[in-house]
Amino acid sequence: MIFVTGGAGFIGSNFVHHWLGRTDEPVVVLDALTYAGNPENLSSLASDPRLQFVKGDLNDRTLLDGLLSRHRPRAVVHFAAETHVDRSIRGPDAFLQANVLGTFHLLEAVRADWGRRPAPEQAAFRFLHVSTDEVYGSLAPDAPAFTEDSPFAPNSPYAASKAASDHWVRAYGRTYGLPVLVSHCSNNYGPYQFPEKLIPLVIHHALEGAPLPLYGDGGQIRDWLYVEDHCHALVRILEAGRGGETYNVGGGCERTNREVVESLCRILDRMRPRPRGSHAEGIVEVPDRPGHDRRYAIDAGKIRRELGWEPRESFESGIEKTVGWYLGHPGWVDHVVRGAYRDWIRLQYGPEGPAAPG
Repeated sequence: MIFVTGGAGFIGSNFVHHWLGRTDEPVVVLDALTYAGNPENLSSLASDPRLQFVKGDLNDRTLLDGLLSRHRPRAVVHFAAETHVDRSIRGPDAFLQANVLGTFHLLEAVRADWGRRPAPEQAAFRFLHVSTDEVYGSLAPDAPAFTEDSPFAPNSPYAASKAASDHWVRAYGRTYGLPVLVSHCSNNYGPYQFPEKLIPLVIHHALEGAPLPLYGDGGQIRDWLYVEDHCHALVRILEAGRGGETYNVGGGCERTNREVVESLCRILDRMRPRPRGSHAEGIVEVPDRPGHDRRYAIDAGKIRRELGWEPRESFESGIEKTVGWYLGHPGWVDHVVRGAYRDWIRLQYGPEGPAAPG
């Protein structure tokens, strides 16, 4: 079986669905169920005997030791992390606790369990750490895309916490011989994404008739990756990735935030039109957030050459599927935007409504 941390979050839950849709190999999911970890993301699998869910914190070493000893997973896929840049600016301590210390305690527990196994099991084991392109910092408009050899230059507390966790994973591979793998992905989008992120936020607030604000001029550029394509890449890395290696995963779909929002508005105009006018009439510009990186872009040449991975969705096909999923799951959206989410929106953006983070 495999052990997945953060498996009730956005990318983690998509990975669990993807995994159980292609194999009979069981999955143990550990998730602390903070604001973005949602058990409803896995509700359709609740009766599946291949899935075991455990609520718990990575900083609980006793829990980790017990789970690893009991299940002896052949691989650990580590998604668990605080991921929202705006939240990291307001409260960096949570990102240090979850992303750095949580990764450290997981590594320590895995190292102890792995060290007790016979040599064949040790050789077959993999620890896959799922990271982000934000560790590389910001690119100039005409600069080449990030490669696996790009230097780290994190510009937000979130990015710094992920860079630190990346370094810890690398160190455990080099110092202790733990068979580690690291992936750096570009901006993901798709089903089950918590609606503080750009795409689900815009969909939700367009349907609510709320403003669709853009940070600054909306010219921030991101490389957009459909989450199912990311999951397929992670499976390939587990299957064939070379121990100790890093793989960048990108969709090859650079778009400005403004272009993304305008695309969403065009699709919503067709799928869920307003009584009068276009959804795009709700777009407004608001002051930019501190230290906002201008451009990210991923060179995914290594994973294409070595592992034969290719994204299957274009931005146009992926965004169409994404809008369709949110329109088809109003109950899921309604449940996640209650309570703490609304409090956060008021705290971050004031009573006038949310800005659209990128």
